Amino acid sequence: MKFNTRKLVTLSLLMALTIVFTRIASIRIPFGGVEGVRVGFGSLPILLAGILFGPISGFIVGALGDLIGYFLNPMGAYMPHFTLSAGLSGFIPGSIYYFTFRPKSNIHFSSKLQVSRPSFWLIFISILIGQVTISLLLIPYFLSALFSIPYELTIIPRTITQLISIPIFSWVIWIISNKTNIFDYVKSK
Repeated sequence: MKFNTRKLVTLSLLMALTIVFTRIASIRIPFGGVEGVRVGFGSLPILLAGILFGPISGFIVGALGDLIGYFLNPMGAYMPHFTLSAGLSGFIPGSIYYFTFRPKSNIHFSSKLQVSRPSFWLIFISILIGQVTISLLLIPYFLSALFSIPYELTIIPRTITQLISIPIFSWVIWIISNKTNIFDYVKSK
């Protein structure tokens, strides 16, 4: 994986947006004195990094965004479990999109078959699998193991949050990728 200046600056900007959206511009719903659900757009820049730049970039933006965000605005004790979850929230959708749906630039099809921009559904499926894995399985498991918060207590608000967030995240990323020149920007050196 090669980082040029443009990619490094863009990933840094996405990381900064993640920190602001997660730490400042989000609503926290506590359960038993511990944050059980966070509603906001903190995952959006992480997902965007994973889908546009690949799974490793998504992981870096998520994990470093969580780590730096903790040092800037801590909310309780540091738990590396949640840093791993933040990194995986960029890695999983990025991997699914990158290795399954991404058009291969070295394979030339006829103009009718070649896909230049991702469809909404390809982005939606990538985000759906990642968010269900992280937000509905992994994070509730960590909350249960670390803080003894019952899985049943967090699953309903998390499911409602994801039913709203996943289509919004998919739509925003689809708009950004199809209505702007972001893919041309990412591919240029």
